[in-house]
Amino acid sequence: MIAINETLNLDENELQFDYIRSAGPGGQNVNKVSTAVQLRFSVVEGHLPDEVKERLYKIAAGRINKDGVLIIHARQYRTQEQNRYDATQRLVELIQKAATKPKVRRPTRPSLTAKAARVGEKRQHGEVKKLRRYDPQEWE
Repeated sequence: MIAINETLNLDENELQFDYIRSAGPGGQNVNKVSTAVQLRFSVVEGHLPDEVKERLYKIAAGRINKDGVLIIHARQYRTQEQNRYDATQRLVELIQKAATKPKVRRPTRPSLTAKAARVGEKRQHGEVKKLRRYDPQEWE
């Protein structure tokens, strides 16, 4: 079990790891050893609350395919173990972000003073632009 927060846990059996060859650091081993990790997590079949699933779809929309499977690529490190740990940590961070409820936005209105200041600035700007206008009668 992987702990997401106090109330949420993720079963390790829900995660599927595929190992692929990775470009990048590694010297000659790059072409021989499959060190990159592809982590697959089915959001649809996962045991997450519905509201967390919805937020996860919004947060990681580009990484979720049409079947509802979240795919994370980890190829930063030279070993499978480090890349596997990196991929699981990134998944945990995504789910933690999806588990936090967003703050409700309360719409506000500008105060009378702010409105007056804005109108004053607009009036002043208009006066400056009026002074810049070309009037042929002034030049005669």
